[in-house]
Amino acid sequence: MLMHPDVLRVLADDRHRELVAEADRQRLLTIARAARRARRAPAVQAPAVRGRPAGTLRSCDPSAAVPAR
Repeated sequence: MLMHPDVLRVLADDRHRELVAEADRQRLLTIARAARRARRAPAVQAPAVRGRPAGTLRSCDPSAAVPAR
């Protein structure tokens, strides 16, 4: 059975709209989750900075927060 080209075009457009809508939903959910995390972050006690590794710009000098020996 052959389908008319206009029908195929309508089906393709519908699928494209569905994909765009799904991407928009994912983007909005990601933004909402990040905003919720940002609102909840101050309520949670942040761990001490000393235990976390520094970035690539880490200083080679000893830290002032290290206790004297």
